[in-house]
Amino acid sequence: MFEELKARHTKIEKIIEVSSGRAILEDYVRYPLGESNLYFVTLNGEPLWEAERPAPDAHYIRVRLNEDGKSLSAYSTGRHACEIDLKTG
Repeated sequence: MFEELKARHTKIEKIIEVSSGRAILEDYVRYPLGESNLYFVTLNGEPLWEAERPAPDAHYIRVRLNEDGKSLSAYSTGRHACEIDLKTG
């Protein structure tokens, strides 16, 4: 589905592309607990940020771009609803 990008650990579930780069959500199943499965890479492919996880045992399961175009709404396996700034994560 997203052949041009290489997933870090599992498979890419969703890409949200904006002018500064791409927010990437990877499948949470078997994703390492010490890392976030939601992250942002620049147009050059350089990692910019990883979204802070709302709990040590939570991964993100859904993400969408908000109408303001400057933030994401994300939902976790722990039923957390999070607002994530696109510039800082």
